[in-house]
Amino acid sequence: MRTNNFGEFHIRKWYLQIEDTLANETGVLADGEPVRKIVIGAAVHNSFAGRFVEDLSSAVRASAALGEEFGKRLQGVIGNARVVSYGKACLVGSAGEYEHGNALLTTVFADPVRSAIGGAKAWIPSTGKRGAPGASIDIPLAHKDELYVRSHYDTVSAMFADAPNADEIVIAFAFATRGRLHSRLGGLQAA
Repeated sequence: MRTNNFGEFHIRKWYLQIEDTLANETGVLADGEPVRKIVIGAAVHNSFAGRFVEDLSSAVRASAALGEEFGKRLQGVIGNARVVSYGKACLVGSAGEYEHGNALLTTVFADPVRSAIGGAKAWIPSTGKRGAPGASIDIPLAHKDELYVRSHYDTVSAMFADAPNADEIVIAFAFATRGRLHSRLGGLQAA
């Protein structure tokens, strides 16, 4: 039994990943500011690990506090930059169900993050899977106000070296400060 240290959760560890892309894959320098991608993650004890639970609403409700903390942590990292795209993900340890992770990724979790970035209108792309410590996950990104802006379809890969343990879920939120460098596929523009 884990002692809760964050509301209704036991969080073992917080993670932060920042990458700045200054040139595209062929070496062409950025057409404007570099792309900054930020991933914030938390290794959370999965209280449902090892058993089937019909009603996961307690995790959904409690996830609002996680969303608020993710928003605060982002505020402390982003500085004067502006978030223009986002995505979220879960990595569920082997004793848990994928559904346990999804229970922590709903709108209840996401809305406080939307508020922290100054509002957002678009659906947040998400993904998840079960994995062992050190598993990587590709988190999809899309424009925060309009899902169909092609220039902002992107991905950031994240890895949490010692998580998830079998009885944990890693919850992650990813953010980007602009769309892809030299995007040139047309379609709806962010402006």
